[in-house]
Amino acid sequence: MVMMMLWWWWWWSQVVPRADCYAVHLDADTGTGTLLVSVDAGAGCALDQVVAPRFTRDFLAADPRAGAVYVSDAVRCAALRANPFTVYTVADCADRDTGVRHLVTSWYDVHVHGRNCSSGRARKSRWDVEVISLFGSGPGRCHDAGTALFRVWDLLPKSTSTSTTPSSSSSSIHCKVTANADFYFSGGQLFVLKTLCWRHDLLFELDMDCNVFPVNPGPGAKVDHVSIHWRIGRGSFTRAHLGRLLQKAAQSDAGIVSRKRRSVNSSPQFKPPMYQVSVPENKPAGTSVVVLKAVDVDDGEAGRLEYFIEALFDSRSNNLFAVHLTNGAVSTVEVLDRETKDTHVFRVTAVDHGTPRRTAMATLTITVSDTNDHDPVFEQQDYKESVRENLEIGYEVLTVRATDGDAPVNGNILYRVLNSNGSNDVFEIDPRSGVIRTKGLVDREQVDAYLLLVEANDQGRDPGPRSATATVHIVVEDDNDNAPQFSEKRYVVQVPEDLAPNTDILQVTATDQDRGSNAVVHFSIMSGNTRGQFYIDAQTGKMDLVSQLDYEANKEYTLRIRAQDGGRPPLSNISGLVTVQVLDVNDNAPIFVSTPFQATVLENVPLGYSIIHIQAIDADSGDNSRLAYRLTDTVPNFPFSINNSTGWIVVAAELDRESVDFYNFGVEARDHGTPTMSSSAGISMTILDVNDNNPEFTQKTYYMRLNEDAAVGTSVVTVSAVDRDINSAVTYQISSGNTRNRFSITSQSGGGLITLALPLDYKLERQYVLSVTASDGMLYDTAKVFVNVTDANTHRPVFQSSHYTVNINEDRPTGTTVVVISATDEDTGENARITYLMDDSIPQFDIDSDTGAVTTQTELDYEDQVSYTLAITARDNGIPQKSDTTYLEILVNDVNDNSPRFLRDHYVGTVMEDVPVFTSVVQVSATDRDSGLNGRVFYTFQGGEDGDGDFIIESTSGIVRTLRRLDRENVPVYNLQAFAVDKGQPALKTSVNIQVTTLDVNDNPPVFEKDEFDILVEENSPIGVVVAHISASDPDEGSNAQIMYQIVEGNIPEVFQLDIFSGELTALIDLDYESRSEYVVVVQATSAPLVSRATVHIKLVDKNDNIPLLKNFQIIFNNYVTDKASSFPSGVIGRIPAHDPDVSDQLHYSFEVGNELNLVILNQSTGEIQLSQDLDNNRPLEASMTISVSDGVHTVSAQCLLQVTIITDEMLSNSITLRLANTSQEHFLSLLLAQFLEGVARVLSAAREDVVVFNIQDDTDVSARILNVSLSVAVPGEAHRGGGAGGAGAAVAVPVPARPPADRLGRGAGGVEFFGSEELQERLYLNRSLLARISSQQVLPFDDNICLREPCENYMKCVSVLKFDSLAPFVASDTILFRPIHPIAGLRCRCPTGFTGDYCETEIDLCYSKPCGAHGVCRGREGGYTCECLDDHTGERCELSSRLGRCAPGVCKNGGACINLLVGGFKCECPPGGYEKPYCQMSTRNFPPQSFLTFKGLRQRFHFTLSLSFATREPNGLLLYNGRFNEKHDFIAMEIINEQIQLTFSAGETKTTVSPYVLGGVSDGQWHSVQVHYYNKVRVYETFCFTCTI
Repeated sequence: MVMMMLWWWWWWSQVVPRADCYAVHLDADTGTGTLLVSVDAGAGCALDQVVAPRFTRDFLAADPRAGAVYVSDAVRCAALRANPFTVYTVADCADRDTGVRHLVTSWYDVHVHGRNCSSGRARKSRWDVEVISLFGSGPGRCHDAGTALFRVWDLLPKSTSTSTTPSSSSSSIHCKVTANADFYFSGGQLFVLKTLCWRHDLLFELDMDCNVFPVNPGPGAKVDHVSIHWRIGRGSFTRAHLGRLLQKAAQSDAGIVSRKRRSVNSSPQFKPPMYQVSVPENKPAGTSVVVLKAVDVDDGEAGRLEYFIEALFDSRSNNLFAVHLTNGAVSTVEVLDRETKDTHVFRVTAVDHGTPRRTAMATLTITVSDTNDHDPVFEQQDYKESVRENLEIGYEVLTVRATDGDAPVNGNILYRVLNSNGSNDVFEIDPRSGVIRTKGLVDREQVDAYLLLVEANDQGRDPGPRSATATVHIVVEDDNDNAPQFSEKRYVVQVPEDLAPNTDILQVTATDQDRGSNAVVHFSIMSGNTRGQFYIDAQTGKMDLVSQLDYEANKEYTLRIRAQDGGRPPLSNISGLVTVQVLDVNDNAPIFVSTPFQATVLENVPLGYSIIHIQAIDADSGDNSRLAYRLTDTVPNFPFSINNSTGWIVVAAELDRESVDFYNFGVEARDHGTPTMSSSAGISMTILDVNDNNPEFTQKTYYMRLNEDAAVGTSVVTVSAVDRDINSAVTYQISSGNTRNRFSITSQSGGGLITLALPLDYKLERQYVLSVTASDGMLYDTAKVFVNVTDANTHRPVFQSSHYTVNINEDRPTGTTVVVISATDEDTGENARITYLMDDSIPQFDIDSDTGAVTTQTELDYEDQVSYTLAITARDNGIPQKSDTTYLEILVNDVNDNSPRFLRDHYVGTVMEDVPVFTSVVQVSATDRDSGLNGRVFYTFQGGEDGDGDFIIESTSGIVRTLRRLDRENVPVYNLQAFAVDKGQPALKTSVNIQVTTLDVNDNPPVFEKDEFDILVEENSPIGVVVAHISASDPDEGSNAQIMYQIVEGNIPEVFQLDIFSGELTALIDLDYESRSEYVVVVQATSAPLVSRATVHIKLVDKNDNIPLLKNFQIIFNNYVTDKASSFPSGVIGRIPAHDPDVSDQLHYSFEVGNELNLVILNQSTGEIQLSQDLDNNRPLEASMTISVSDGVHTVSAQCLLQVTIITDEMLSNSITLRLANTSQEHFLSLLLAQFLEGVARVLSAAREDVVVFNIQDDTDVSARILNVSLSVAVPGEAHRGGGAGGAGAAVAVPVPARPPADRLGRGAGGVEFFGSEELQERLYLNRSLLARISSQQVLPFDDNICLREPCENYMKCVSVLKFDSLAPFVASDTILFRPIHPIAGLRCRCPTGFTGDYCETEIDLCYSKPCGAHGVCRGREGGYTCECLDDHTGERCELSSRLGRCAPGVCKNGGACINLLVGGFKCECPPGGYEKPYCQMSTRNFPPQSFLTFKGLRQRFHFTLSLSFATREPNGLLLYNGRFNEKHDFIAMEIINEQIQLTFSAGETKTTVSPYVLGGVSDGQWHSVQVHYYNKVRVYETFCFTCTI
């Protein structure tokens, strides 16, 4: 009875030997509640477990809380299966003072005493205790010498049995420590003799013998002896730790009981020889892995096995697994990590304890299955990549890659971007490859940096998916895709003309959304600065006034400004317009055209007469130039006035020359500017007389040259005219040619002085032709003055722009013209001839001093310097020289003239061959000194070597990854060639060699040279001979190619031994060819965990060490005698069934006796036999002969029985063929023929010799193994027949040996009668179960008889016609040679009795002739009639009268005796039984359950009526059955189903059921009548009609 069960009891029972036990005596009449065993709870002990036999559960119980085992019910001695019986207790004791826990195990032999209590031999009363004591697993613990460990007395269990029980009050204990000198006992406690330190993996063992003495010993006082085995250590009572300690304890000698060894020791065997198991990783230590099981047929110690495991390939495995020494349970010692090591292979050894010790070896392959305990790990936690903006959609930015240490099912990594919303939606990641691509346009001006959070999810299932994240920093590099934009479309600035030079007048601002040098804007004036009066700072855009403005010269300037960035190539904007409006300043005083003014006037001019037009001009504009005139220095009544607007002086009063002939006054011209400016001129007015002479010039033309820079007021020439009038005053005027009023004339000293009134401009006018008029007031004369203006160096050269920018490709040859710089000078001649020069000496460039063409002097290199700024000066050759300076910025355009350069000359990488696709192998890196697309590098294998497509290189990062699964065995080293290609036009590329070494993993199983080996070895070879050397090769390398060999199939029992490492195959037993000529074993080569197998055919070479084998055998010759052809076999019919296990032996055959007539002809070398022609007759024969066979060394003899059976046509025509399942011809002849003949004879109540089997033949029309057996049976004679009722029907619970009716018999030659075919079929079919039971054969339903298919038309009757083939060969088995006669089936159609016509379509009424006479009624039936006789008449035709006639044979039925009456007539005396008068008929039958009524088989019938009456109380039963020998034939069955009558019939393929309802049912014990009428009417189609009347 198991009251409590803890896990470690199993450990204890396995590894701790059982000691002797306590003896406890118990009376059978002990009352319930009696304490049997108790644990001292005061000592801190608790009852942990009680184990007792199952039958004790009726009267023993345990109370764990009380720590007691007690009697729970009455003890019945009769129910005790053992007396004494053993009870085991385990107590868990904790000592709080010392911190030690004890596991105390005690054994009790319980003896029950009382009436009817049989008891075995009583054992000596002694206590034996096993104790494990463990100190706590805290910090290192030691006990000094002389230290008490714990109290011993408290740990001894207490008993309340009739035996002496020590207690603290009534007994004392004295103990002695044995088997360990480090401990001693004193004062009830255990002490250490020297300093001891406890370890987790070590148990100190000691034995202690204790005597328990009573405190007050009286006469006969008994001293109890207690033997204790103690184990002391450190640690906890966990399963794993305690298991290891107990395992160590089991290996000690303490408590081990020796067993008697067998004198003959067999080797153990593992089943199976190879273990392959899987254990999940991360399971706690102590997880069960597998139980190794070896079988040893020996008993006792020789059959006790111990198990050991040893790592084969990796010693680390030894620290991870342990095997239980005795039960073979393998468990984990530590937590397993598949990623550290996923396969552990051990050699498993089972060692018995026999003499000599035998071993068995097997292999244990432990595969550590994966759990999803690893997060994906990215190759980098932070990815940084820069991309240029405006990349095409689909551009691969970079590839993130994460690996997962788990197996593929838990390491199927998918990637996704967690923060893909917002601006990050321009990127997408391929979930499989981790390639991050652009899916939208990247515009740095919108977003200049992206931070993607990428997640890698491993899709794990056990226990669930794990993921990791990495950040991807993508910085967008600027492309120069934005031109500078001016802050205003047009800048308008107003500048006073008196603004000092070098003064800022405007700040032009333009911004560029690009970054860096692409956003640095340079400004320059493209047009409108023809005089060079403005300058714009190229860097700041600040515009300065360079030279003085003159409103009068130019009132407005329109400048076009270019803003150009520093990109490559640069982008510029020339839409900037600056309008400089010059503001006028009143800086010009009015200037009179001539001064002083002189005029004359005739004294007789009328009032209002205009005398002189005073003109003054003001270079200013507006109010600054609007003048007002007034006369000054006048006296009262002054005769002249002036129009203040026009300046005309008119006569305001009458003149009187005689009063005043001369007036001298002034005129003032004042402008309206602020401040007002004015000028004055003097006027001399002479009053003239009237005269009539014209003035005349002294010369008509004057030629003068005047420099254009002559100052205003410079005298040009004085013209002179003479008037011959007296007192005439000549005045001079410029009448024409004075363009732009450049000159003025005044009359002085009789002449006219021409002076420069306004500045000249050589470029505007180079010659003036002045017409000068000299007038005396009325008359005048003219002259021409030619003034040629000569040029002056008044203008400096002016460049169109203060800053020029040009581009030149770096690959242009020396001497290439970069640009032609030109300046303009409005001067002429030498003043306009410009010389160009560079201010700084820049050796790369030179400038033509005349043309301004800038050319290259050396080759340019963009990579050395990307731009040059030249200061170019244009100087004229005037005096003094004037110049202008501009700045030429030459931007060197990069051309793709630098190939990419790899950082290393070559790269080396390694990769495990089983890594998943897209694993990173090595990263290559190259740089290109070019810029832009010319310097953008991508990587490719195209044109190089990619390992036949095994590798791919990421175009952007240069990471080489695997593209397919690698196979080190095919390609151990890859020599790849990659290219770094820039995107220039044309593209340049550089190759680099990459060597990738494929590291081996154990991915190839060992391979045998052949799948099958044939080995020949002589039989009887000595044990231990090496039969063969099995070898396999492993394409792997190193430890992965280490191969272990073992036999895995075909070696049971153990015949061969295969060395696990060398592959030597050794025989372990004597090899006997005759016992077994060939051994087929399957050997396995293991390179854990991969295996391959080969089949080894060990064929033994025979020696003549066996005698020939020959059984008694029989020759059955079925001789079919026919007149048509000879069927006698003339050739070899078979051979003597002799066999020699030694295949190399040559046998010799001979007849010893019995063949003196040479009926059998024998070939003595081959054993072939023929039949003598003397047997070709119609006489049966049996002959016995003795045959001997010799192999040259051994001779054996056997009997041969020749049996000749004559087969006649009568036998064949009255035969049937039975179908036997799952047998063959040889099997039937050798083992079943005799049983079959016996079974057929018993079913038919015939003698065995009456049954003739003339044919056995495999059924070739079906796929199953069916044997057709053809036979005929002779009707037994009277001696065989016995009594019994005859008639058409019989109860067939047991076959009735009734003689068949005459119409169902066949008669053969010599008067022998045979059962007809129909009779045989019916009787054997209905008794198939009996036949099968006797013959041990499964008899199948008859095959589809050809006539049962109803092949004949109308009412024609089908008659089976059998033909027989007598030429079939003999069939041989190891005991019989059988000559079969094969039947061939056929048919004929003929008209049956009662039908006529060409096709038997007309039925004849056979009652037409009144065959029943006057005493009977004729009832027609198919093929005949039946006479129903009137009262007192009987006979077939009612011809006998019981009143007048006399007895006739057969008139009394069923054995009745016919008695003639004296008065005439006769009567029948019926035998006892239920026979009916007057003729002993039996119209009523009863039959037991499980039987039914049958009658003569209804073959082809066209109509019939069946009537019967029955009485029964059975609710279910079969009343009648007829027809159907298989599932396709017609049948009729009448049954009772649930107390209702039911008719079931079939006329072919389908089955029909008719169930008329009878009120109250038919199972009431009353008589019920049933009539069934069947009618098959011939129509155009067939109609089947059943009528059932109840």
